[in-house]
Amino acid sequence: MRTSCRLICPRLRTLETWLALTLERVRAAITDGERREVERQRGQQARPPAPEWVLQLGPDPRNVEAVHVGDCPTPRKRRRTRAMTRQQAVDALSEQVPACPLRRPDTVLGVLDQGLCRN
Repeated sequence: MRTSCRLICPRLRTLETWLALTLERVRAAITDGERREVERQRGQQARPPAPEWVLQLGPDPRNVEAVHVGDCPTPRKRRRTRAMTRQQAVDALSEQVPACPLRRPDTVLGVLDQGLCRN
């Protein structure tokens, strides 16, 4: 038995409309995703390079908690940090500022070899 076009055509038109609307939403989602990816890549390119050495400050900025190697994940978890030069890191370690136990900047800088740091 054949079903008449009067019954099938409206159903197919409804399906066609729904699929067209769904396709528009999918295309919009793809466009948004591509735009976000371009923005993320621009942000990564514009980001300044990570510092070589980082000073972790306490709740009171006058209190210094530790010296970190720049790529150490520990100070990233805290907002209170300040970039330092190599010489500032050596000076801080020689003034008894604790070295990060994870990456050991005192060893990397050779401060222990010079006998400047007594941790």
